[in-house]
Amino acid sequence: MTSLIDGPSALAHEPVHVPDGRGVQRPRVFTAPPYTSSAGQEAVELAAVAGLMLDEWQKFALHVGLGERPDGSWSAFEVAINVARQNGKGALIEARELAGLFLLGERLILHSAHEFKTAIEGFRRIVSLITNSDSLRKRVKAVRRTTGEEAIELLTGQRLRFLARSGGSGRGFTGNTVILDEDMILGDDAMGALMPTMAAVVNPQVWYLGSAGIGSPSVQLARLRRRALAAMESGEPDPSLAYLEWSVSPHVRECAPDCTEHDDPLSPLSVAKANPALGYRLTLEHTERERLTMSPEIFARERLGVGDYPSEEGDTWRVISEETWRALADGTSAMSDPVAFAVDTTPERSHSAISAAGRNGESTHVEVIDHRSGTGWVVERLVELVEKWRPCAVVIDSGGPAASLIPAVKKALEKAGLDKVGGDEDLLVEMTTRQVAAACGQFYDGVADQTIVHLDQAPMATALAGADKRPVGDGWAWSRRGVSVDISPLVACTHAAWGHAERADIEPEGAPNLW
Repeated sequence: MTSLIDGPSALAHEPVHVPDGRGVQRPRVFTAPPYTSSAGQEAVELAAVAGLMLDEWQKFALHVGLGERPDGSWSAFEVAINVARQNGKGALIEARELAGLFLLGERLILHSAHEFKTAIEGFRRIVSLITNSDSLRKRVKAVRRTTGEEAIELLTGQRLRFLARSGGSGRGFTGNTVILDEDMILGDDAMGALMPTMAAVVNPQVWYLGSAGIGSPSVQLARLRRRALAAMESGEPDPSLAYLEWSVSPHVRECAPDCTEHDDPLSPLSVAKANPALGYRLTLEHTERERLTMSPEIFARERLGVGDYPSEEGDTWRVISEETWRALADGTSAMSDPVAFAVDTTPERSHSAISAAGRNGESTHVEVIDHRSGTGWVVERLVELVEKWRPCAVVIDSGGPAASLIPAVKKALEKAGLDKVGGDEDLLVEMTTRQVAAACGQFYDGVADQTIVHLDQAPMATALAGADKRPVGDGWAWSRRGVSVDISPLVACTHAAWGHAERADIEPEGAPNLW
């Protein structure tokens, strides 16, 4: 095998230049265990025989991914490539599979994709490469095209199987190499099916390839990325992971050691940093059209590599720190008129919460009024609270799980003659998505500015300890997916505080409240 003279660390962190509008060929986020030789050059040359001419970044990924220890085993058991779409990820997969079949003698390679159509497209591409090369085609025994049985088998016994991902795909096979395409949609079930296939194999390897994380489906990718960032922070490479990510830095903490600011998403330099194929198969003109067409969040994810990665289990208080929240607790706090109520329920409808918000001097007091299992109790309890305390608003997110309660709440309030406030204003406020994002921003700002006060109730502390964020337009909302705790008390308090801010100037009907 050929040596890589400069070594991986010397090649990874080159200065960011954009000569002739071309993309940066080295990844921003990078870790790889040391290696003494690499099969990468042979893989590059074999790809050329098949008519597959690789870019420099693809060659680099092969050099690093196929790095070898002195005993000839792979230096990296896991190789992860995280790069934006249309940069040539598919060609890299094909080059690795060609090497496994014709160069490395791997007996079984399993190619898995999240969607069946993606796996089939990969199958068709590599079949085309092999059949159009005389030197490779003559070594093929069979190409199996039966749906669900797609495979290439060589005369010498090596096989490449294509599978759509599911909880059972890959069970029963013993794979030397597993290729996991679309790794941004890769969870524990798929990993549980595929990883044991390599347990009895000498010198196995798994390749993950995909683009930026998309939230809770990106469980495995998030794990890999955390390991890579930890290795970069410590200065010690991960002992079994080669991770290469082309992306911009959305946060100062993810910059290179000499970086003091995050990357400008509007800059062509950012596009070049996240897209190594810029100037080869992508143009700045096209990426600018994408930016004008997509929302800022989608453009950042799809073209700049800024992903949404779920936090690992046990990583708590991610949005608001426990110290910050506890500092705002006041067991003697009470609300004054007018107050607002809000209702929320979990997506699976296991629990519901009614919360309230009102003024306490210059601060906003938030409180969980009732929190129980199910939803059957909510309407009756809410009408009881409205009749007793005459609030300025009852808030329900029209796009959230509690939206199904809106018709019943309306009917019950009308029947009780409690559906209006301040004369002719509807008491029930049905929040829009934009208003939900505004409510979350206001709540977060109130905590940061220390203008929120609370009673230190356990349901709120539990919710905040496990809560995360999801992007909504130019803002964010509390995330319900990928969160293992019930956050309905937190969501209800957030919405109640917003409702109070919006309606506090409306004169409530009835007697004053005595909280």
